[in-house]
Amino acid sequence: MPQFTLTPRNIQIRDNFDAIAPKYDLTNRVLSLGIDLHWRRVAVRQLRGMPDDGTVLDLACGTCDLALEVLRQRRKARVVGADLSRVMLGLARKKVAQRLAGRSVAAANSPGSISLVNAPAEALPFADASFDAVTIAFGIRNVPDFRAGLKEMLRVLRPGGRACILEFSTPPSKLWWKMYNFYFFNILPRIGGLITGRPAAYRYLTDSVARFPDAFEFMAAMRAAGFARVSYLTMNGGIVCVHTGVRP
Repeated sequence: MPQFTLTPRNIQIRDNFDAIAPKYDLTNRVLSLGIDLHWRRVAVRQLRGMPDDGTVLDLACGTCDLALEVLRQRRKARVVGADLSRVMLGLARKKVAQRLAGRSVAAANSPGSISLVNAPAEALPFADASFDAVTIAFGIRNVPDFRAGLKEMLRVLRPGGRACILEFSTPPSKLWWKMYNFYFFNILPRIGGLITGRPAAYRYLTDSVARFPDAFEFMAAMRAAGFARVSYLTMNGGIVCVHTGVRP
């Protein structure tokens, strides 16, 4: 397990998410018109081959939307959510407790669980080969050294384990890109700012998308990190991709 000291950018990102955490779920639903829940469902479906009672690490877990979706699809799974923001993790604990308390009797008889850890993606506090799968939704672009994050994902995966990365991307259609670009960089920060009262945080988030590699470049980065059988699935005209790769 690597030693790690938070960089100024790690701290900036943590502070941004601490600031928007109380309205994070509401803002996601409004800005995506609820489609982000569908994107997460599709992403979790890519965990084929994982044991039903497997262990999953969900990085940049936020308020645990993806972690809860893993349990919805695989009720016996054991999920560990990791996030740099303690405020997000505090909200996640309450949300998970409420959701799991409301499960049916049949679901309650299953040993599925979600536990939470405060940790940066570049230095995970887990032993090598600890997980059957690793997921991250809309978080890899916020890892300052995302290549180091990919290597850590590979390290904690068991041989044959799958990484599933859901992230914004660049649409191949120029017309669709112009429309998406206008919404993403002009309208989205304003709406996010109005809901959260933190417009600067949403300007940062949209800028992080602009700096992030496109699907082909990111696929190459996954291969360079050591992943095999790397591929990606596009959704909504290419504005979102689900990238997958397997630890050899």
